[in-house]
Amino acid sequence: MKHRLISLATAGALIAFAGPVFAHGDSHAAKHGGIVVETKTLDFEVVAKPEAVVVYVSDHGKDVALAGAKGKVTLLNGTEKSEADLVVAGDRLEARGPFKVAKGTKGIASVTLAGKAAATARFEVK
Repeated sequence: MKHRLISLATAGALIAFAGPVFAHGDSHAAKHGGIVVETKTLDFEVVAKPEAVVVYVSDHGKDVALAGAKGKVTLLNGTEKSEADLVVAGDRLEARGPFKVAKGTKGIASVTLAGKAAATARFEVK
């Protein structure tokens, strides 16, 4: 019985301290004030504003080359739907508005990197 209690106490301590060791760190934190979405192949950070929708693309926190990339963003507000092409603008993809963006706006961003399959992220403006 005494050994079992020691084992349970040891296991509890290991679990308590293991969380930070196995965490992803901040590779999925918003760096630009947007909404972070992790897909199977890429991570997106979507910054949706009335004048522009900007999509930052990374791979486990590392920036990816966007040369030759293309994409599309779809915004949904109730039954209203708007679409725009995403074009490379430096270190990001962006579409210029005007867009109807408010709390509850839902969206889909689809990005195709040169020579790769498309990655799609669903998001909602909070």
